[in-house]
Amino acid sequence: MATETQTFELGGELSAEGCFVRQESVFRRWVTADGSSGFPAAAGRYHLYACLCCPWSQRAVIGRVLKGLEGAIDLSYVDPYRDARGWAFSGGEFVDHANSFSFLSEAYEATDPTFRDRLTLPVLWDRETGTIVSNESGDILRMLNGAFDAFAMRDVDLYPVPLRAEIDALNALIYDNVNNGVYKAGFSRNQEAYEEACLNAFGVLDQLEERLGATRYLLGDTPTEADWRLFPTCVRFDSVYYQHFKCNIRRLVDYPNLWAYTRDLYQLPGIAETVDLAQIKRHYFTTHDMINPSRLIPVGPEIDFLAPHGRG
Repeated sequence: MATETQTFELGGELSAEGCFVRQESVFRRWVTADGSSGFPAAAGRYHLYACLCCPWSQRAVIGRVLKGLEGAIDLSYVDPYRDARGWAFSGGEFVDHANSFSFLSEAYEATDPTFRDRLTLPVLWDRETGTIVSNESGDILRMLNGAFDAFAMRDVDLYPVPLRAEIDALNALIYDNVNNGVYKAGFSRNQEAYEEACLNAFGVLDQLEERLGATRYLLGDTPTEADWRLFPTCVRFDSVYYQHFKCNIRRLVDYPNLWAYTRDLYQLPGIAETVDLAQIKRHYFTTHDMINPSRLIPVGPEIDFLAPHGRG
């Protein structure tokens, strides 16, 4: 564990009014199938840095699994505990297979020595240039979906052309109010801002509950990018966000459709392996001393993601 002087802090992401303002991703270059971006898709060239505790990472890990890109893009996981030094490769299962870095900060330093903001995951690394291509989870998911088709083992399209406008609209609504909304509530130091974020999150969850009463997934009978951006928040909701971030108006299990939908997605091939509740709870409850100074990790709740979902 880190010493007290190394405790993680929000820094510039906490406004003067006590509101959480997530920093923008800085590295947003693109891998393209034709190489016109300067980063051509190629098997073995790119490496994914991620953590199973991180919902933003999980999007990218899921995309890699769904497309069957394990043989084309290798993967390194960081330790779920993070202090002020950022994400670490602490050994054992948490080893950098691309560069033998000790900290993810070394990847950022190699890309831009002037970078001083919070170090975020996931990161798509380019072995050839020795730099970060992207640290924006949404962009990485789209690259995995579209740029690497020549190397994909599965014919899956998470962003089909006819649904793109609807996917984009849902992504914007869910990101601001749910994916990031729980963080705006949990990291707030302002009662009014906390309540607004919390109420907005549940307002959108109510909308999604109603929507999922009429359709299996958010946009029909096949999961799209919108579903896989929502799922990481759902899978963490009752274990972390309900208690740790005080988003406690209702639990996810109190929403019949959303809870069954989450189990449905969890039970699809390869998805359960992207969920590690032990790492998830370890990260949130030991990293955020400003919320949980004792660093005690709750024993519960018991959650059965393998229970029948009835949405077939």
